[in-house]
Amino acid sequence: MSLRHPASRVPQLLLAASLLGTLLAPPAVAASAHRSPAGGSPGGLPLRVATYNIHAGAGMDGVFDLDRQTAELRELNADVIGLQEVDRHWGSRSEWRDLAGELARRLRMHVSFAPIYSLDPAQPGGPRAEYGVAVLSRHRIVGAENHEITRLSTQDPNPVPAPAPGFGEVVVRVRGLPVHVYVTHLDYRPDPAVRVAQVADTRRIMAEDRGPKILLGDFNAEPDAPELAPLWRELADADPGAPTFPARNPVKRIDFVAVSKERTAVRRAWVPDSLASDHRAVVADLLLRR
Repeated sequence: MSLRHPASRVPQLLLAASLLGTLLAPPAVAASAHRSPAGGSPGGLPLRVATYNIHAGAGMDGVFDLDRQTAELRELNADVIGLQEVDRHWGSRSEWRDLAGELARRLRMHVSFAPIYSLDPAQPGGPRAEYGVAVLSRHRIVGAENHEITRLSTQDPNPVPAPAPGFGEVVVRVRGLPVHVYVTHLDYRPDPAVRVAQVADTRRIMAEDRGPKILLGDFNAEPDAPELAPLWRELADADPGAPTFPARNPVKRIDFVAVSKERTAVRRAWVPDSLASDHRAVVADLLLRR
């Protein structure tokens, strides 16, 4: 889905987890949900991850309904979730609410929010109006950064590609193992030029880290798109075997879980049927090797 919102740079990631107070336990899970094994196994450490473009809280019907999306996210029973199109005190379409913080509280997860855009508050002393990506995690977030990648402003009448924030990275510890999780939202335009630059930026940033790596996001391109080909040199596509967009009668897969080929294995992946957003989520069960 496209980025259709005002732009402003923010150099560092805002860790909303610090605003949540003490660490909270994971929620109870319905018996019908897919379950990740609780402990380790000879093949590695299990981790369930998901990516979901939440469309600023609105469903395929265009109606803002955070209760509906909360239920959808809870049903995924994922340990780590990457979110795109996340509003934080942005505007009337999401009732000026902090969607990242609210979802974290409702799901009893830790959260890290990486704004792509951040505007001065409408009223002096009010919260900044922000839009970006977020990571929800049952595991403690021990580090976070908001990286800049190439973007083309949707607000400048004559934009040129330039570095801008909104490529979020967190480090979580899974039974003592540091795992790098990245969440992204690539350019939506038919011309792939900006995505080409964004993929190059992504690979450069991820190459600085070691250990298991997981990239979650809305790439706005299908798996065989030429601009995505460089990603598959280091990463494996957790192919769920189903399209993700639009949520009603989807015809293309533009939402991805991608993992480092070393020390990370995909056990299975799937796309839940849902109209809670205009995208469907992708869920993957992984095994991490120490």
